Amino acid sequence: MPVVVVESPAKAKTINKYLGNNYTVLASYGHVRDLPPKDGSVDTDNAFDMKWEVASDSKKHVKAIADALKEDGELILATDPDREGEAISWHLEETLRNRKAIKKDTPVSRVVFNAITKSAVTKAMGEPRQVDMELVEAYLARRALDYLVGFNLSPVLWRKLPGAKSAGRVQSVCLRLIVEREMEIEAFDAREYWTVKALLSTPRGQEYEARLTVLGGDKLDKFDLANETAAELAVQAISSRDLKVNSVEAKPASRNPSPPFMTSTLQQEASRKFGMGARQTMSAAQRLYEAGHITYMRTDGIDMAPEAVTAARDEIKSRYGAEYVPASPRIYKNKAKNAQEAHECIRPTEMGASPDSLRLEPEQRKVYDLIWKRTLASQMESARLERTTVEVGSSDGQVGLRATGQVVVFDGFIKVYEEGRDDSATDEDDKRLPQISQGEPAAKKSVTPEQHFTQPPPRYTKATLVKKMEELGIGRPSTYASIVTTIQDREYVRKEKNRLIPEDKGRLVTIFLLEYFQKYVGYEFTANLEEELDDITAGEREWKDVLDRFWRDFSAAIAETSELRITEVLDKIDEALAPHLYPPTEDGSDPRVCPNCGAGRLSMRTARSGGAFIGCSNYPECRFTRPFGPPGAGDNEIGPDGKMLGEDQGDPITLRKGRFGPYVQRGEATEEQPKPPRASLPKGWAVDEIDLEKAVTLLSLPREVGHHPDDGELIEAGIGRYGPYVKHGRTYANLPEVDEVFTIGMNRAVEVLAQKASRGGRTPAKPLRELGEHPESGGPVNVMAGRYGPYVKWEKINATLPKETEPEAVTMELAVQLIAEKAAKGGKKKAAPKKTAAKKAPAKKAAAKKTTATKAPAKKAAAKKPAAKKPASEKAASAKTTTAKAAGKTTATKAAAKTPPAEDGAE
Repeated sequence: MPVVVVESPAKAKTINKYLGNNYTVLASYGHVRDLPPKDGSVDTDNAFDMKWEVASDSKKHVKAIADALKEDGELILATDPDREGEAISWHLEETLRNRKAIKKDTPVSRVVFNAITKSAVTKAMGEPRQVDMELVEAYLARRALDYLVGFNLSPVLWRKLPGAKSAGRVQSVCLRLIVEREMEIEAFDAREYWTVKALLSTPRGQEYEARLTVLGGDKLDKFDLANETAAELAVQAISSRDLKVNSVEAKPASRNPSPPFMTSTLQQEASRKFGMGARQTMSAAQRLYEAGHITYMRTDGIDMAPEAVTAARDEIKSRYGAEYVPASPRIYKNKAKNAQEAHECIRPTEMGASPDSLRLEPEQRKVYDLIWKRTLASQMESARLERTTVEVGSSDGQVGLRATGQVVVFDGFIKVYEEGRDDSATDEDDKRLPQISQGEPAAKKSVTPEQHFTQPPPRYTKATLVKKMEELGIGRPSTYASIVTTIQDREYVRKEKNRLIPEDKGRLVTIFLLEYFQKYVGYEFTANLEEELDDITAGEREWKDVLDRFWRDFSAAIAETSELRITEVLDKIDEALAPHLYPPTEDGSDPRVCPNCGAGRLSMRTARSGGAFIGCSNYPECRFTRPFGPPGAGDNEIGPDGKMLGEDQGDPITLRKGRFGPYVQRGEATEEQPKPPRASLPKGWAVDEIDLEKAVTLLSLPREVGHHPDDGELIEAGIGRYGPYVKHGRTYANLPEVDEVFTIGMNRAVEVLAQKASRGGRTPAKPLRELGEHPESGGPVNVMAGRYGPYVKWEKINATLPKETEPEAVTMELAVQLIAEKAAKGGKKKAAPKKTAAKKAPAKKAAAKKTTATKAPAKKAAAKKPAAKKPASEKAASAKTTTAKAAGKTTATKAAAKTPPAEDGAE
């Protein structure tokens, strides 16, 4: 009975249903091995030999497959049909051969299917092949490049740029896009301009709006009405003249549907329409694919199989009528050079399966609804429109206005689906005009001037960032989700109102890389490298030649930075950012002169937390600071010395940023009081809403409520590590809301404490959501609120939710998957304690104590031995050597402790 291996248990379950009992279907749970995060995993001196290591989580899955092969004499590798899937199959075969689980005569084959349907799986099983080594070599080249960049560039950042965390081949280029856009916005100089609109009326009393396009007989350009005075003169020119309709022109127009989805466009549309992140979208699509509802979801392709096109056309005719089916099928051609090994677009496996006919979880339903509608729309008739332009003017030709509108004559594909927009701008052409005839008078109801200012380019959303990366040829669809998530996790970028904003760390890293590694964060270089990697897939390049050429230049660039000092790096970055940080002043004075003391000069500094700020060179005599950025850009931000809120009882009260979030502080740190009173901002309190009164209230906690009526002991209310509470003696009882800390009275406090006592101490946490019984093992599965975010709980297993997943969106299927992954990592189900291990533990401790006890006297003896006196100069030299050694040891320890992560775009 052949052993079939796929990536996930969900996929295994679906395939097993089609293959029946003649096959053993097992899951590898993703990649079984990877490069260990240590020096030498890619040996650049030995033809880029790569040292792989089976992950601890994967060992039991590999063993299960190896055990199955002892009884079944055939292995079929059925992982995903892309480069990543091919790599998993190759890794698995290599690992099993190393374990001697595959014998010389064991048949090993590879099968691929683009959709998990009975027909697709059955067809694939009849067309086995061997692992495609060209795809594997493309994977090896990518993985080696990502390792070499991440493992060699990240330590440079740690040493030269305090607070930096990592760099990556694609991650850093993506970050550059966001940083450069922010700098464009900050450097943008808004320009004022005006427009004039008139509300006009036909002789039949129907109103329509027209905008001024001609003034003084000349066509108006955007900035011709530069101020209010010019706009008012234009209003007078219109108001003082009679107007009539000079022409009415109606032209037919059409709109064609968008092509079916590929990975990047699906991510963009889910972001536009539902605010879903790339990872969130791909997770839902993955589950739809594994359940057999859609084709493979990682693809650059937009073409559709002929049988799918026919099925779509039949479904359109059945649902909407023959007039919605074009005369011939629409053919979409792939633009990408090597479209993820020529995959089909993302489409439903059954065109007749509407979203309403399937039982889907909320997120899956949203994604499936998009895919189903977009697929049908892509094969529907065009929408037919009629666009009308009405020219209105004065008899002397001095004033001209234009009204535009359009009417949908036939809705076509719009009946099913219309692509979302990245901006919220409304199109004036969408308005419907009343019946207007040439030569008729246009009565003026009102004439209104409107002030406008040019707008800077918008910050990227995840959707527009993915679109930009796709345009530049940076990264690949399978990597977009992880790249954006990585730069957020590294705290290089934050998301506000769905827009991506660079943090100080991200800005500094980008400028550093542009100064010292400009080539490797270049858009063209990164895109060209992607093309070379695609050439390897196509068998047109040798993967080791690509690596050798890259490493030769990159290693030289790394070596050039070895002698750089931190101060030199900061000065260089400060110089590079000077036009941005210190723009010319209106009075022509030196923008670097400290506005506080007038003597010191402003320059960029880095804080211990890794952020940057602008400070005075006269520190500590002058403590002037301002946020990183141009003057005034961060007036509401908290600087490194805090934001002054005012004074209370003679003490300055400041709002500050710390490692664990914002807090308020009374006074300054002194030798007598190194740790002045501080209080963290409670959850839900916005930084920009904190004033002096709120800060003083926080600093006054814990608050005395009164003395308990039973024993006279004091009751206090405060905010602790686990939230708001009331305290009586050694008893703490949680309060539901932070605000109650400041308002709770004696009666309520006694009641809460009594409830705590009646429950026997610990309050059982209330689930955010109850999902029901575990489908396989029983027992309640709940979504809980935790200190570090929401998580799924089943028995003794707690599995944290992915960052972009809201508790309301968690399904039982996702919960079971997270629980299984957590259990595989060691968050095991309750098991009986192993007696043997329990007996051995004390013996080890005893041995350890014995060894310590034996060595201790030797140390004491050494300590008591008098040291020979040294001359003062020798003492100083000795002290310097010791300090240097200690510093070196600390640096080495820190460097060893930090492990550069795999490149965000590692596929």
